[in-house]
Amino acid sequence: MKAFLLAAGFGTRLKPFTDHHPKALAPVNGQSLLEINIRKLQKIGVYDVVVNVHHFAEQIMETLQTNKGFGSRFEISDERDAVLETGGGLLKARTFLENEDCFLIMNVDILSSIDLQQLIQHHLERPSLSTLAVMQRASSRKLLFDENMRLYGWKNIETGAYRGGVTQQDKELQPFAFSGIQVMQSEIFRHIRFQGKFSLIDLYLDLADTQKISGYDHSGDLLLDVGKPDQLEKAAKLFQ
Repeated sequence: MKAFLLAAGFGTRLKPFTDHHPKALAPVNGQSLLEINIRKLQKIGVYDVVVNVHHFAEQIMETLQTNKGFGSRFEISDERDAVLETGGGLLKARTFLENEDCFLIMNVDILSSIDLQQLIQHHLERPSLSTLAVMQRASSRKLLFDENMRLYGWKNIETGAYRGGVTQQDKELQPFAFSGIQVMQSEIFRHIRFQGKFSLIDLYLDLADTQKISGYDHSGDLLLDVGKPDQLEKAAKLFQ
């Protein structure tokens, strides 16, 4: 199995660090976010990673080359011409991933104690085009699932804005926050109707009416979106 690490973003909330470095190289207890995620994957036997790059791409590439992938085989999906967001980044990396049966996708700036092996096993036992790690936590934006954890929509809790094929009034739906971690079938490439820049959430909502997109509830696990400088300090305490 391969993993796709999303590392191309600008990381504007992590300024001033990201004025001179990519967010993927932000340090936590002497290791970069990139290394932490690669080593987490190694613990479940995943030693093949694809990393997309844009912002200070050369630094990420040099780090991987110098450290020999931290013990993993790596491939670079080069987005230096234009950053494509998460969904566009997936489409750009198609040639690296389409020959896999399924693969993991992880945001490099999210740290979690989630058991990735259990997530993969859940996906294999309950076939879906993609299985999204979700949890009950504070967030203004929620994905909406039915009682069987099938995705139906998205809602901004603060504004009430809704996206999806079924309104919340039509069906009793449960809100969960997305953790930025998912297992995906390579078949999904045959269903992508977008081009250029788009998000994975755009893709999931586009497919939800016709394809099974599922949620995996890992509420109770630690999760930290390392998006601000003070969260690097928090990460150092939580993930030792």
